[in-house]
Amino acid sequence: MSTGAPNKSAPGAGQHADGARLLADIGGTNARFALETAPGDIGQVRVYPCAQYPGVAEVIQQYLKDTKIGRVNHAAIAIANPVDGDQVRMTNHDWTFSIEATRRALGFDTLLVVNDFTALAMALPGLTDAQRVQVGGGQRRQNSVIGLLGPGTGLGVSGLIPADDRWIALGSEGGHASFSPQDEREDIVLQYARTKWPHVSFERVCAGPGVELIYRALAARDKKKVAADVNPAEVVKRAHDGEALALETVECFCGILGSFAGNIAVTLGALGGIYIGGGVVGRLGDLFMNSSFRQRFEAKGRFDVYLSNVPTYVITAEYPAFLGVSAILAEQLSNRAGGGSSAVFERIRQMRDALTPAERRVADLALNHPRSIINDPIVDIARKADVSQPTVIRFCRSLGCQGLSDFKLKLATGLTGTIPVSHSQVHLGDTATDFGAKVLDNTVSAILQLREHLNFEHVEQAISLLNSARRIEFYGLGNSHIVAQDAHYKFFRFGIPTIAYGDLYMQAASAALLGKGDVIVAVSKSGRAPELLRVLDVAMQAGAKVIAITSSNTPLAKRATVALETDHIEMRESQLSMISRILHLLMIDVLAVGVAIRRASPDNDVSNAVAQAREHADDDASAVLDWLSHGASPTPRE
Repeated sequence: MSTGAPNKSAPGAGQHADGARLLADIGGTNARFALETAPGDIGQVRVYPCAQYPGVAEVIQQYLKDTKIGRVNHAAIAIANPVDGDQVRMTNHDWTFSIEATRRALGFDTLLVVNDFTALAMALPGLTDAQRVQVGGGQRRQNSVIGLLGPGTGLGVSGLIPADDRWIALGSEGGHASFSPQDEREDIVLQYARTKWPHVSFERVCAGPGVELIYRALAARDKKKVAADVNPAEVVKRAHDGEALALETVECFCGILGSFAGNIAVTLGALGGIYIGGGVVGRLGDLFMNSSFRQRFEAKGRFDVYLSNVPTYVITAEYPAFLGVSAILAEQLSNRAGGGSSAVFERIRQMRDALTPAERRVADLALNHPRSIINDPIVDIARKADVSQPTVIRFCRSLGCQGLSDFKLKLATGLTGTIPVSHSQVHLGDTATDFGAKVLDNTVSAILQLREHLNFEHVEQAISLLNSARRIEFYGLGNSHIVAQDAHYKFFRFGIPTIAYGDLYMQAASAALLGKGDVIVAVSKSGRAPELLRVLDVAMQAGAKVIAITSSNTPLAKRATVALETDHIEMRESQLSMISRILHLLMIDVLAVGVAIRRASPDNDVSNAVAQAREHADDDASAVLDWLSHGASPTPRE
């Protein structure tokens, strides 16, 4: 299915070099998807009922399967929900998801998630007269603030602020402002709504469900019975058929919406106009155009003249949010590839045409798949770019970098703005500055790879086991015993019976006494010590569970109840497993924070629980955990 709403690309416009981009508009009822193959060239529009899918990742996978798209590198989602951080919990649907975990699960290089009305707002400057209908008078003022509202499943609110040659979209939850009735009829609606909710927002009365609410409130006023199966769509149908109560309902609804739109206009100073999106107004058709909406919009007493000059528009484009989310994604990728905040990407773009054909393939890989360059060893980079390994090194040096490690560092800094990533070998003769920087960069790189590839479902499983454990024992041999002791001190302070053993004899003796409800956390870089594996077999046969903190595909990882895999690159034998120990300490901290949150009393919020866990963490590991959570530089606590 295609749509005529998005603009088609101009003749001669090139295809996206990084492949088709996935665009999505997810509401409380439906999830809409499209593919943008070139700037403004949007097609393959499909709509899926949210209720038929367990989560956002599953519905995206279905769309990719239905459209037979093999690979998507960049995607952007407009969602009917506030977006504040990585975790998204939908207000009008039961989907909850992590943006980063979803990106990894789907294999995208980029996944942006923005509020749907923020995306719709970004589409407004590009709408043509054929994609909007003016309601009433007024003349929009160029380069002025624009307001946006939209009654759908909820009531979205946003706005656009002009800034030089671009627009800044406002994220808002203005639909949840308290409803204020303007006449006796609306007083009746408010009183009826208060029997259902302690707080009545505008969203309750002038979003889609509000049509049914007003209908039932006015029916109760008239002592009329309403069938239980009457819904907003049925009320609108009855209004079009001429039923008096339904017509009064629509008129009341439009009047409330007009007052709310006027509130938005005077609040934002929206001299550029107020736009109305969402699905409800379009279904009202002439009922809306002939309603008291515009009269109520201007009815602001001393400010009625001010509002009479502000135009109001109904958006008629079929899928306008796609235009907005496309613009947001394009700006994000432009900033990466050529913006002032990313000198390395700008350097690659400028030099690309002067490179050899082979080096150009490496440049394209860096521009379109920067995470692949950052995370992969040189052999995989060369294979993906279809070049030799020396060509990769030549490309790096042509950019003024000392080698691949130096290029990874600069590329990651350009991609994220702050995070260095590098793998460098320490050599004899290195100065303290050289080897100190290499050790720190390698450690940070390993932490980033852990964050990128850690299986957080396994983390959740491990936390559940630890939280319900009758007893926890931490086993580690050699360097790993240090981590086991650290874990014992942390979990013992939570009031959980724990012990740490670094001696095989003691491990074997204690494991023989464990059973159902007990948990062993086994820490091992190699995951291959046969004596440790035999000890764990004895405990597991008796019903104990084993959480392994180890490398992937090791006998320990395969045998454990839950494996938390911490793969990385060590610097030969001279590093003495320093990075392994730090990653293992971090995994213990992550588990400790998780158990603290699970054990927090109902009157404690998550931040208090995290603070409690960090209070018991060692200074260095806690500082790195803060860095992972907030993107700040590690700062040890005093």
